[in-house]
Amino acid sequence: MKPFIEEILRNNLKKLEDEHLLITLKILSSSQGPWVEMGGRRVLNLSSNNYLGFNSHPSLIKASIEATEKWGVGSGAVRTIVGTQEIHMELEHELASFKKVGACLVFQSGYATNLGVIQALMTEGDVIISDELNHASIIDGARLSKAKIHVYRHVDMNHLEEKLKEARDLKPGKILLVTDGVFSMDGDIAPLPQITELAERYEAILMVDDAHASGVLGRNGRGTVDHFNLHGRVDIQVGTLSKALGTMGGYVASSQTFVTFLIQKGRPILFSTSHPPGVVAATLVSLKIINSLEGEELIKKLWENTGYFKDNLKNAGFNIGVSQTPITPIMVGDAEVAQKYSSLLLEDGVLALGIGYPTVALGKARIRTIVTSSHTKKDLDLALKTLCKIGRKIGII
Repeated sequence: MKPFIEEILRNNLKKLEDEHLLITLKILSSSQGPWVEMGGRRVLNLSSNNYLGFNSHPSLIKASIEATEKWGVGSGAVRTIVGTQEIHMELEHELASFKKVGACLVFQSGYATNLGVIQALMTEGDVIISDELNHASIIDGARLSKAKIHVYRHVDMNHLEEKLKEARDLKPGKILLVTDGVFSMDGDIAPLPQITELAERYEAILMVDDAHASGVLGRNGRGTVDHFNLHGRVDIQVGTLSKALGTMGGYVASSQTFVTFLIQKGRPILFSTSHPPGVVAATLVSLKIINSLEGEELIKKLWENTGYFKDNLKNAGFNIGVSQTPITPIMVGDAEVAQKYSSLLLEDGVLALGIGYPTVALGKARIRTIVTSSHTKKDLDLALKTLCKIGRKIGII
């Protein structure tokens, strides 16, 4: 790197450090779980998206090994050349059945799914209407398209309708209304029945990103569409395989026509190698488990843990915002305080990361916690005790 460029980069990093917004990687020496090894210590993990503990489930590991031995380590090509194996098609068939839609298409990540879907679908002359707290991948997908972008205030249905009226007055080719199902930083659930009604009234395509609802909400974790019984009324559902399902990747659930269209136009499908067979096989097993009595029990335990944790945080005087799901922020406000809180928690053996700008708005820093079905009551009591002790020490409660 040329010296003058190095200097520019160092100055940028110094500014982030001074503002207490510099991100440093937390490196684990173990598999993901309720407890992890980090820096030679065993710490209680409140920062994982591994909602149901599938990341290290013996059946998933076994399936991954067997598929790797049969199908190889990698797929060897993009889907549209020779990177589609029978096992990829089997996964998409099972996902479509799980989501109760005509067809599914699997992408390399949840981020790639939103980029690929929005950029392929929306073009010049179209309008995208997006909740202001939608995930960065939705924001970036909208920017990559040539459509006009209108942003409505978070879950404000009156403002959404205003934006829909404005968009309809432009006589666009298409209107895409897109929202997270569960918002990843605040943990609240989108008012999907009202959003669906507005999309139908103004003839907008409705797209829901269920990354944090998949495996969490709805029957056996089918997501917000199932949670609100809106099957057949949401045009496009996007989800992830890398959270509750325990593996990696994303998927779009819609009609066969739309999936065929994406195979022609979705750039991540056209230009990125497909999933390793071992990942696909493990995901098939996680779908089978989540659809079983074991899956029902794990989701039930997840919500029991969530309720217990939230109730105790609120009783202790913490501000947990508007969370309705296992994503439970402890609102701090100041990024420096959030960093200090996270560091002191880690010193006491609890891994709960401080989140600041640009992941959340300036002045809305928080400790973002997630409990899983794998946490025991003893784990949660220890976490609560430590959160309260450090919280009182630094004046959060």
